[in-house]
Amino acid sequence: MTSLFEDQAPRPLADRLRPATLADVVGQGHLLDGEGPLGRMVAHERLSSLILWGPPGTGKTTIARLLADHTNLYFEPLSAVFSGVADLKKVFARAKERRTAGQGTLLFIDEIHRFNRAQQDGFLPYVENGTVILVGATTENPSFELNAALLSRCQVLVLNRLDDHALEELLSRAEDDTGKTLPLDLDARAALRAMADGDGRYLLNMAEELLELPETQDPLKTGDLARVVQKRLPLYDKSQEGHYNLISALHKSLRGSDTDAALYWFSRMIDGGEDPHFIARRLTRFAVEDIGLADPNALTQAIAAWQAYERLGTPEGELALVQLVIYLGTAPKSNAAYKAEKAAKRAARDTGSLMPPMHILNAPTKMMKELGYGAGYDYDHDAEDGFSRQNYFPDAMARQRFYTPKEVGFERDIAKRLAYWDKLRSKRNADDEEEGGA
Repeated sequence: MTSLFEDQAPRPLADRLRPATLADVVGQGHLLDGEGPLGRMVAHERLSSLILWGPPGTGKTTIARLLADHTNLYFEPLSAVFSGVADLKKVFARAKERRTAGQGTLLFIDEIHRFNRAQQDGFLPYVENGTVILVGATTENPSFELNAALLSRCQVLVLNRLDDHALEELLSRAEDDTGKTLPLDLDARAALRAMADGDGRYLLNMAEELLELPETQDPLKTGDLARVVQKRLPLYDKSQEGHYNLISALHKSLRGSDTDAALYWFSRMIDGGEDPHFIARRLTRFAVEDIGLADPNALTQAIAAWQAYERLGTPEGELALVQLVIYLGTAPKSNAAYKAEKAAKRAARDTGSLMPPMHILNAPTKMMKELGYGAGYDYDHDAEDGFSRQNYFPDAMARQRFYTPKEVGFERDIAKRLAYWDKLRSKRNADDEEEGGA
């Protein structure tokens, strides 16, 4: 029974903005448009049992509720997390009564993958005889989590993570609903959308927090945004300042290829009672951060010196660390791998959860093959030169260069190899364009 005061109770922004019609749902046009599978079902008022598979915050629950409204079915929601066999029996009993009275039931089961195999088998008779139209929602691959018998009776529909355009539409709706403008500059607004990672509900929760801020004269910038909507990390303990000053001096002396200065700072740390394991750890980090593939043997030397110290102990093992300091100080330097890591992480954060291109996905199940997983993959070892030239970035992401080797040490050879592959890749792209224009 609805409370007299329920309408006056505060409602979260995401709940207030829940779409009232299927046309209001953003980001799922491939399913809901007139030519989409759900669009056709609604147009003919003939709904079949479905599994909605997609990331969080993409509208699975909302779509299920609206499908019931558009097809005159009673909406019966259940959560697999909080429900068991007894709850299912009650639902099926109520659905039978409605069917006798001439009304159908849409049984929506959120996180349907949480039901075990026996519980999933329990749906089958009621789905087959039409007692319920089953709509299950899952964030997990149905091929692995749901019974084959249940899958054979349901159509699996894949929901997309919300793209940037859809997320911006949600922000605009939030501003219209509240009559306020988000206190963000353009870059921070874009960063907010990126932080949502395709999750509309999470985006609206963050937007609601921002819209409750006191009005300020200047909009928040990206750095300010991170402090407002993310938990601030605790400050690092800097009480042992000398400890960090000396390791910084050692690291930067090595980076500057001043081997003698590095030996001096190393000796200062050993004399001061520093733990040699800590120094070995930092020297190993230096090998991959500041030398990298300019001399791939640097990492091998670092691990070997670290292990030698662990076996010999102090003071005999310290000579292995001295030898490592000399090796690192005199080695060619490159931070190309370090920069590649930073660039790749930044791109990963900015693009969120883009799917790999379909041709490089494995298809261990029949359903995944029917969805196009693995179609068109070229096996590189079958190519004449061992290089297929295919694209391995997400379809919605332009190719990027993260690793740019320097003209030092072994990276000179790597640069030549990359240039050769770039040439072959460009030739394939040109050939594809020529075929497309023919």
